[in-house]
Amino acid sequence: MGRSREAAVSVAHATVRPFNEEAAKVGYVRGMGAVLQLLEKAKRDGRKLLAVLVDPDLGEQGDLLERTVQNACTAKADLILVGGSLLTSTAFDACVRKVKQLSAGRPVVLFPGSPTQLSAHADAVLFLSLISGRNPELLIGHHVTAAPTVRALGLEAVPTGYMLVDGGRPTTASYVSQSHPIPSDKPGVACAVAMAGELLGLRSIYLDTGSGAMNTVQPEMIHAVRGCVDLPIIVGGGVNDAQTARSLCEAGADVLVVGKPFERDPELVFALSEAVHA
Repeated sequence: MGRSREAAVSVAHATVRPFNEEAAKVGYVRGMGAVLQLLEKAKRDGRKLLAVLVDPDLGEQGDLLERTVQNACTAKADLILVGGSLLTSTAFDACVRKVKQLSAGRPVVLFPGSPTQLSAHADAVLFLSLISGRNPELLIGHHVTAAPTVRALGLEAVPTGYMLVDGGRPTTASYVSQSHPIPSDKPGVACAVAMAGELLGLRSIYLDTGSGAMNTVQPEMIHAVRGCVDLPIIVGGGVNDAQTARSLCEAGADVLVVGKPFERDPELVFALSEAVHA
């Protein structure tokens, strides 16, 4: 075994978290493929999951970050995602570390907008490929850059087909990715893209209208994608109320992600949790 490989294995072993009672309560124990197993088991069992997306820039607002994560845990959110399309602070690693400390055993999963958004304090990373676009950097380029770091940090990588959907207005995600979102009234296009991702070996599909979107992914599109792929489906963007959350889960979403609305109204997560877990 070469020196670089030994170093990577050493780092990986050092970052594995032991079993604890809080982790058991949310059905999660960190290990090889544990986050993907959690997603797949929830799909098999018909159990819906709620994920709270934390903006890494909150790392510079300690009180707000702490309240956000604590409310997420109190409301029984199943996962906590950290990441975003655009990072304006240098507090990413500190933010992930703090989120993990406060997560009460819940998996902390990176939702990276670039290869710089990686941290050994997380449990896993959504290894996102923007399959709805044609930007080569977001299809494979960034993955090549990030792969050695992901391996060295011992992070579980969840191969995820990221599909940007039109949410009624341009978002940071569409601007930064330089890609055109899938039209919201074209479920057939979404199905073809999702099927291509499944045939390529991706293990989950993420349908997203992006942060700040006016609308969420239409239930008709989620239902169509649910009917053509046998993968966990993650849905985010534009989820502002419990009724919307419920309709998206009924349409076939396995994991519902809420971000900006929760930051504006931390109490919202309780209503959303009740709707998702009903």
